[in-house]
Amino acid sequence: MESIQGRLIYKKNFTEDLAIFRFAHADNSPIDDFKPGQFVNLGLQLDEKEITHRAYSLASPPHEKNYYEFYIKHKEHPTMGKFTTALFQMKVGDLVFLQPPRGAFTIEKRPDGTPDTRQMILVSSGTGLAPFMSYILYLKKNGIKKKITLLHGVSFAQELGYRETLEKLSSEKSDSWDFTYIPTVSRPNDKLSENWHGSVGRVESILSGMDKHNSKLEQILDSPVTHDNSFFYLCGYKSMIDYVTGILSPLGFVPVHSKRKDGTFDVKFELYGV
Repeated sequence: MESIQGRLIYKKNFTEDLAIFRFAHADNSPIDDFKPGQFVNLGLQLDEKEITHRAYSLASPPHEKNYYEFYIKHKEHPTMGKFTTALFQMKVGDLVFLQPPRGAFTIEKRPDGTPDTRQMILVSSGTGLAPFMSYILYLKKNGIKKKITLLHGVSFAQELGYRETLEKLSSEKSDSWDFTYIPTVSRPNDKLSENWHGSVGRVESILSGMDKHNSKLEQILDSPVTHDNSFFYLCGYKSMIDYVTGILSPLGFVPVHSKRKDGTFDVKFELYGV
């Protein structure tokens, strides 16, 4: 697949190993069209003769034509990531290679092509938030009337990237915009979580109790969550996705790989941060 040269134009660190990166085309041409939820392969020239590529979901929405935005964590476990080490050492103005956007983790329609009107419940861990930022900003920009709830789980409060943006979007409820933001922190006593007074625990815990409709999610939304009224998108660590699908499947939620005979399903997921 052909690559185009890109240039780092912006970098913002939330912690030493978590940052937003923005890459523009080096020739200042508009970026390629894409759908919310797709990814781009970034390429760097490391020690090898060949360019090394890594895929990262786009956090920017399709209407942003000046740059691609990514939300990236420096891989340290189980071994230090050579690619992300080089990425985090980059300075504004440094060059990368960018392949065209692609990927199928996009907003679903019904099998007949009509919009799915069920509420969207987005469950993310860590940098699995990235594609959901693209979803949310796209839906807001286009005035698509749909109830949206975002759950974001992190270890430390400082890892709640986009927190200010999401809190602002959550406060802007209107007839055409209904968005709820539910962040949670699993290590609230750490220095990186100082002054955190929100939800505590892994993101999965917010769904616990759905079998009796007394989950924290349903308490916040003040309504039951069923496969008739809700569609789940999951993005993050495999352990989170396995746990959440384990909660949802016995309740009649059908994952994408087990579609019903009519082609419908209720859970779509993508591994991220592994």
